[in-house]
Amino acid sequence: MMPKLKKYMPFTYKMMIPYLLLVLLTDVVIGYISITMLTNSRTEMAESNIRTGMEQARSNIRYQMDEIQRMSDNLFGSPQFQRALEQKGTPFEIYLAMIDDIVPQITAPLQLFGNDIRFMLYTPNSDLTIISGDNLNEPIYDSDYYILPLQEITNSGWYQSLEGNRQDNIWLQVDTDRKLDNLSHVRKLVNFSDNKTLIGFVRITVSLEDLFGGFDTFPVEEGITLRLVEKTEASILFQRGPADSDAERDQFLTLYEPIPASDFVIEAMVPQEYLTRDAVRLRNVIIVACTIGFLVMTLIGFVVARISGRKMNRIVGLIRSFQEGNLQKRIHFSGNDEFVQIADSFNDMATNIQELINRVYVQEIQKKQAELEALQAQINPHFLYNTLSTISSLANLGEISKVTEMVEGLSQFYRLTLNQGNVYIELEKELEQVGTYLDIQRVKYAGAFTLYVDVDEDIRHMQVIKLVLQPFVENIFKHAWFDESIGIRLTGRRIGDAIELKIIDNGIGMRPEDVERMLQGPSPTGGFGVKNVHERIRLRYGEPYGVTIASIYGAGTTVRLLLPAGLKESQETDEQFLL
Repeated sequence: MMPKLKKYMPFTYKMMIPYLLLVLLTDVVIGYISITMLTNSRTEMAESNIRTGMEQARSNIRYQMDEIQRMSDNLFGSPQFQRALEQKGTPFEIYLAMIDDIVPQITAPLQLFGNDIRFMLYTPNSDLTIISGDNLNEPIYDSDYYILPLQEITNSGWYQSLEGNRQDNIWLQVDTDRKLDNLSHVRKLVNFSDNKTLIGFVRITVSLEDLFGGFDTFPVEEGITLRLVEKTEASILFQRGPADSDAERDQFLTLYEPIPASDFVIEAMVPQEYLTRDAVRLRNVIIVACTIGFLVMTLIGFVVARISGRKMNRIVGLIRSFQEGNLQKRIHFSGNDEFVQIADSFNDMATNIQELINRVYVQEIQKKQAELEALQAQINPHFLYNTLSTISSLANLGEISKVTEMVEGLSQFYRLTLNQGNVYIELEKELEQVGTYLDIQRVKYAGAFTLYVDVDEDIRHMQVIKLVLQPFVENIFKHAWFDESIGIRLTGRRIGDAIELKIIDNGIGMRPEDVERMLQGPSPTGGFGVKNVHERIRLRYGEPYGVTIASIYGAGTTVRLLLPAGLKESQETDEQFLL
């Protein structure tokens, strides 16, 4: 009889009950604190934004009022302009005064001022030309100027009020300004000599909407009301927004921003709904986020309860990665169970295999380097043997000066070749080594060859691996000479991030199969030096660097060496090579 299986609840599921209670309590506390703090923050931010907009509007209004004030100051303090206003004479003289002194003084500020304005000059001089601009009963569409007779305003109520109160150089709304939402700056012009005689009256009118600089920072469509108030008479000069002047003030937050050096105040009425609108939206967002967070944490709890059954899947996945060649990955489990033992064993095995591969790789690289250095060593003894033979022959012939010259050249050549044991050498010194080699050959061949060097100055001090040019120059003397003389040309230039060096001769040239054999290895006609240089470049720098040969049999040969530009690349590649 089969034993009856006992029902049980896994321990991980039992832990879910206190876990979920803790998550719920945390969500409630964090949500309450967040809602309280964000509600206060968003309310203060909304108020701060309105105040910032009011400060910007105040600065813009004050700046433009100052600019307009400077316009009237310039006219008031200009003797030339005042004399022109009092000009009497023939129509031609009046015409000259108008185009030389009056109109330029009026139009210049219109071109410099940022917004459209109306510049009105009322003159008692009946000889001056009258200029009537746009219709004053219409809004300001473009900057314009007017020269009108003073009699047009002397009977107006606002002018008589100014005269009666002895007011001058002030801002106010006159004529159609209130209807058109404009504001005017008015000022008398008096004779410069007696400072009493009235010679003109200036009125500069600007749109209040332009003064405020637009309403982008004031969302009036959301219930905010913006006003410009004249604080002496408490009259509203300008308003944008829906609030009625008789509205209940407790429904609004009223903010004030005085305009310095004036009787005007910017007033903003902000409804309470606007201040708390973002806070309500954030409160709803926080509630939703806390609810989603609780559900997510509940789901995570159930996932964690089943996570132990997936440890084996991790081990299998990492073993597959190891099989594909990724030896860097390791497994780390916490605790003290079978999975930890498997992980530790896997880690030890991966470390041992990686060390073994690295050890074998380094040994093979070192072996390859030794072979290449052996190939390189075959170049110098051959040259030394030939040179010493030549020195011996010259000594037997009594050519002591030539012997001395060749011995000094040979010493210099090997000093540059050894390069104090360094693998890298400046291109300038590599070129010097080739020159020393040719100086030795020049003793033997006299003037039978010509050398041309065309290497850019900006690459001469860059580092290259040593002994990459001389083997190809030596091959010219061995295999390319077929006439009484030969020409050799060395060029060097930068191509992007690489250096291109060329050794060009006009010798016998080679057939394609000879070129291929020379790059593959030694041949009956030589070629150790070519293969050695090519493999040394590839070993240190990798693709696409190395040696390419282009030759036409009977016409000459061009050897092209491509190396990375600069020592930095060489060092990095060398470090990779030694790993």
